[in-house]
Amino acid sequence: MVAVVRPDGSCLFVNSVLEAVVGLSRKTLVQRSLLEWVREPVALQEALQAVACNEFATRRFETTLRRALPLPGEAVPVHVIVSQIDHSHHKVLVELIEIEQQTRQDREERVLGQAQVTKELIRNLAHEIKNPLGGIRGAAQLLAMELRSPELTEYTQVIIHEADRLQTLVDRLLAPHRKPHVVTDVNIHEVCERVRSLTLAEHPRGLRVQRDYDASIPEFRGDREQLIQAVLNIVQNAALALQDRIDMGDARIVLRTRVHRQVTIGKQRFRLALELHVEDNGPGVPEGLKDRIFYPLVSGREGGSGLGLTLAQTFVQQHQGTIECESEPGRTVFKILIPLP
Repeated sequence: MVAVVRPDGSCLFVNSVLEAVVGLSRKTLVQRSLLEWVREPVALQEALQAVACNEFATRRFETTLRRALPLPGEAVPVHVIVSQIDHSHHKVLVELIEIEQQTRQDREERVLGQAQVTKELIRNLAHEIKNPLGGIRGAAQLLAMELRSPELTEYTQVIIHEADRLQTLVDRLLAPHRKPHVVTDVNIHEVCERVRSLTLAEHPRGLRVQRDYDASIPEFRGDREQLIQAVLNIVQNAALALQDRIDMGDARIVLRTRVHRQVTIGKQRFRLALELHVEDNGPGVPEGLKDRIFYPLVSGREGGSGLGLTLAQTFVQQHQGTIECESEPGRTVFKILIPLP
């Protein structure tokens, strides 16, 4: 959010993001003072005067920004940066950064950086495993052709079966590095319905998969199959976490779609974004895993590969999006954000 103001706080210019957050038009805002919309106007006034008089080139502080809409008095925590404009004594630049947004950006950058390093390590490891794995399987097949004892042949079949299982795992490790193959117009509700039908086919009793769709969401360009796999991986994880509730018959997963306006993903601002929530009433993500659930080979259950959420995050990132998670006992929400045209 950006505003250009006079030293007394009266607005000369505000950008569209500030319009959206405050809830008033630019025409209305430029007729009023920015001091009206902050909870600590004295701190802002002092900063404007100090920068305008060239006492400081920049002043920073934190405050809360009031909103006119949707609820009067609703506040947004912001970090304020007051700066000079070409040493002008008549105009001052004010930047307001949502603290929650800044925290999320820092977290996204940290997760993305860690994911890139980890994926590169795993990709190299997978390639190193793949070559000798083919040799092991081929040798076991040749050995099986020479053996006359059924008992010994059974052992070679175990080797072949396990080699095939490892090959599947290696292919899944390499999958995130494959770019979208089929880019078409994607309807997110078709994706959700496909995932819903697959989930209910696997869990016909004890689990409700509820819909809460915004029918106005437009189609966007993407790889439909990758997005189905991403949402399916999240829903399958939720279903596994809900196993006890499925046995009791009160397990619930909600697929919710909304349009999110003026959203920042990474460091890029988008006018519109799809927000898809996968919500469940399970026990929640273990506290020790919350910061690592998207890392490869990290799993919260015995026997899990730890690749489901990694693949989901990677497929969504390839659509310029991201996935976030909020979890507490009784309510876990995975939020998928994807820019819309």
